[in-house]
Amino acid sequence: MDGGAQYNPRTVEEVFRDFKGRRAGMIKALTSDVEEFYQQCDPEKENLCLYGYPNEQWEVNLPAEEVPPELPEPALGINFARDGMQEKDWLSLVAVHSDAWLLAVAFYFGARFGFDKADRKRLFAMINDLPTIFEVVTGSAKKQAKEKSAVSNHSSNKSKSSSKGRSSESGKLSKIVQPKEEEEEEGGLDEEDEEEHGDTLCGACGENYAADEFWICCDICEKWFHGKCVKITPARAEHIKQYKCPSCSNKRARP
Repeated sequence: MDGGAQYNPRTVEEVFRDFKGRRAGMIKALTSDVEEFYQQCDPEKENLCLYGYPNEQWEVNLPAEEVPPELPEPALGINFARDGMQEKDWLSLVAVHSDAWLLAVAFYFGARFGFDKADRKRLFAMINDLPTIFEVVTGSAKKQAKEKSAVSNHSSNKSKSSSKGRSSESGKLSKIVQPKEEEEEEGGLDEEDEEEHGDTLCGACGENYAADEFWICCDICEKWFHGKCVKITPARAEHIKQYKCPSCSNKRARP
């Protein structure tokens, strides 16, 4: 595959950057681009694999022909199980195998370029600080509890603070987190927002909450997203009565 053969990271930082790029691409395939990914995984086709590339792009393709391959190969035949199980279970299965592949690629580079024990430990620690693809795609009980708590606490603060200038008729605005700069101008509770949402993860890219970014919460699955990840601006959000993320929209649209 072009995304792996032309790029050989040699330091811990470079391998981690490679890992993050590939991970971001695969998360995109399983979340914001899930409809396109679903369609490409036609069970009538040959054995297909999901590849993530360092440039944060993804591809569904046949496995590499050379033996042994340039890099470890992803799980083979992900398309065959697509119609034989619930979509969410199938996506979870692909996510688990994608996590395993990412680790295999990262430690392949580590072995190839002679990482010692300390380097391998540091690399794994950096990787382990990120949620897995499986956790991003499905969420864990603990993560869901934190998100619900964050939504509840944030809604409570919004209702108590008149400085936000929000209309009480629009309950969906409690699902929106404005950038830090705007909150500072309006006298918002920046430190409390940061503390409440610090453990919240974007349902699209998997990154943590940051007070200087615009976020929006799906009214169906209650997952939070960066506005930029789901292409929603603060101005557009003001006119959305009920926001549905790409995954929830696709599930409702598909018969």
